[in-house]
Amino acid sequence: MSSRRKFLTTSLLTTASIPFATHALSKTKKELNIKGLSNLPEEDFWNQVRAMFPIPKDEAYFNTGTLGVLSYPVMNAVVDAIRFNAENAARTDYKGEGPLLLSGYESFEETRKQVGNLINADYKEISLVQNATVGMNFLAHGLELNSGDEIIQTDQEHGGGSSGWKLVAKRFGLNYKEVKMPVPANDPQEIIDRITKAITPKTRVIAIPALVSVYGVVMPVKEICAEAKKRGILTVLDGAQNVGQVPVDVKAIGCDAYFSSLHKWLLAPAGSGILFIKSDLQPKVWATLASYNWENEEDHGFRLQQYGTGLPAIVTGLDAAIKFHNDIGSQRWTDRVKTLGDYLRSGLQKIPNLTIHSSVHPDMCAGLTTYEIPGVSGPDVQKELWTKGKLQPRSVGKKMVRHSTHIYNSKEQIDSALTILNDIAKRV
Repeated sequence: MSSRRKFLTTSLLTTASIPFATHALSKTKKELNIKGLSNLPEEDFWNQVRAMFPIPKDEAYFNTGTLGVLSYPVMNAVVDAIRFNAENAARTDYKGEGPLLLSGYESFEETRKQVGNLINADYKEISLVQNATVGMNFLAHGLELNSGDEIIQTDQEHGGGSSGWKLVAKRFGLNYKEVKMPVPANDPQEIIDRITKAITPKTRVIAIPALVSVYGVVMPVKEICAEAKKRGILTVLDGAQNVGQVPVDVKAIGCDAYFSSLHKWLLAPAGSGILFIKSDLQPKVWATLASYNWENEEDHGFRLQQYGTGLPAIVTGLDAAIKFHNDIGSQRWTDRVKTLGDYLRSGLQKIPNLTIHSSVHPDMCAGLTTYEIPGVSGPDVQKELWTKGKLQPRSVGKKMVRHSTHIYNSKEQIDSALTILNDIAKRV
């Protein structure tokens, strides 16, 4: 950690010298001691956790799959850091003193170590990037592939996980192949078989989602990575929806690379992304966005994260988000997401005329569920959920609704959604 990062941390703790330290947002009763609540009954505990988010009590946000809501501790950390840097900018001499004003040239070792603890990776294997799309592009453009080499993806990729691969395939004459996935997907072996059967002697990369963005399917990536390794094929996983929704252990998965957007399920500020590249692959990935450290061989993660001027408050917010996550407990956090997702799916299965497109296999589902009511458009279902109950999921395309459940949601909110959905389905 640089001396300027230490300056920021030390100064923020010295409240006597910082006039904004007691501003109205910063030190509110909303910032509860989570660890002190750990022995409460389960639903009482989560009610207290929900009070740490600025969502109005009569509203329910069910769209974490797009962007998570910041807790008060995270929001306060970001606001305080922005204000602090503005008020103390003149103290920065660019020789190590004063607040860190620009984030794009900093290694952020401590933050990367915390991320490494989350996903079981060495910090030098991790780059802090803006989002999953950036991570995907670093890999697609940084790997040396030759004309005729083959890339395998699925037909359920998010555009942010596929566009870079399609671009390099078109530019350099690569063979881009999409494997059709089942909908709904309720058999892990079927997915494994479909992908492995698509492999040819020219396959160099399998780049697939670890969790499908549209349908919420938790993919059997460990088995796919193991099969790819036997054949010398690189595996790149789109984990945009994973970190904070399901447990992630990149070493246990066995992938070569993994990228994620932490502003979704980890509830970090927008612009908080990570790129993991296994140490033995890192030297083979060119820095396609080159700055001062583009040839740094000592810390490849740092080499690949330099992007020029950035907002250091975003990293401060990421630090706070990781702490918030750890204070609750990673397993307790992801278990809650899964519990609420299971509760929603159980209720949806009881509604006549409603079709679930997501998996209901216990190992292939978590907090993201997609469904439709035939005869009613997705946007109309979304609108009715909001107008009647102030419940906000997200419509997907013309027909479907994607419904995310997270730690700031409750079973009561899900019950309200199920009641309205049942009423809609009865009218069809």
